[in-house]
Amino acid sequence: MTARHTTSEIRMIPVEQIDVLNPRERNAKVFGEIVGNIKSIGLKKPISVTPRVTDSGERFLLVCGEGRLTAFRTLGETEIPALVIDVSDEDAFLMSLAENIARRQSRPLEILAGIGQLKDKGYTPKNIAAKTGLTMQYVQGILTLLEQGEERLLVAVGKGHIPLNAALTIVGAGNDDKALQSGLQDAYESGKLRGKQLMEVRRIIEKRQTLGRTVSKAAPRKRADTSTSGLVRTYQREVERQKLMVKKAEFVQQRLLFVIGALRQLLADENFVNLLRAEGLDTLPKYLSERVWNNGSLS
Repeated sequence: MTARHTTSEIRMIPVEQIDVLNPRERNAKVFGEIVGNIKSIGLKKPISVTPRVTDSGERFLLVCGEGRLTAFRTLGETEIPALVIDVSDEDAFLMSLAENIARRQSRPLEILAGIGQLKDKGYTPKNIAAKTGLTMQYVQGILTLLEQGEERLLVAVGKGHIPLNAALTIVGAGNDDKALQSGLQDAYESGKLRGKQLMEVRRIIEKRQTLGRTVSKAAPRKRADTSTSGLVRTYQREVERQKLMVKKAEFVQQRLLFVIGALRQLLADENFVNLLRAEGLDTLPKYLSERVWNNGSLS
């Protein structure tokens, strides 16, 4: 639906008459800076709202400027300058989402979850792409990660740590480590993953395998319980920790096997071996050489 800007004026609106359509969590430090700036120099840019008539009288839906509105409430202000525009609920939501996507300090998981909200409202990936300016392939990929509950991968994609296609490769491999390693090798050989990104992908895979798909906040630490039940819980936690360590060790071993296999393939190329000799790189650490070469060296 296209926004209808039949009304566009700046008015002083009572803050208690404004409802937030798309609320989001805010970084405490950044919010503190917003409050400080408004307190010292005032509001530089009015918020945007759209009017609604209810049984209790006129109210407004917030379109853009939740941080500024919350800051005004924190400062005890009763009214706030607002640009009043006439748009539908859906267009107001889209405008709010677009502002969040454009804001550098937005939380990646929060922004990407907005894509899921649009899907829940009945929008197709093509519609979402057209309304947000994102590509349909990107939208479809994000929806796949959301449906699979892959919070850890979503955050990594949102922050730009790994490309979306790498995240989808991880999801597509499931629990098949061989398929996963093959997919990563293909991505490396095709140039889709290079250098730091490849290392970051491996780090995220390790975290995903040991800590799970979701990103949970650390719970506050409590005083140690020295009762019998407390000792049992401590023992159980230690068992789980040991299991995670074993799982991590197995993953490291799998990576090592991948490296050994790759080295064996490379060293089967005589031209490559001659190049190594010419550069004086014909030795390996003992741990690797014993597994790659029979006598520990190329010669």
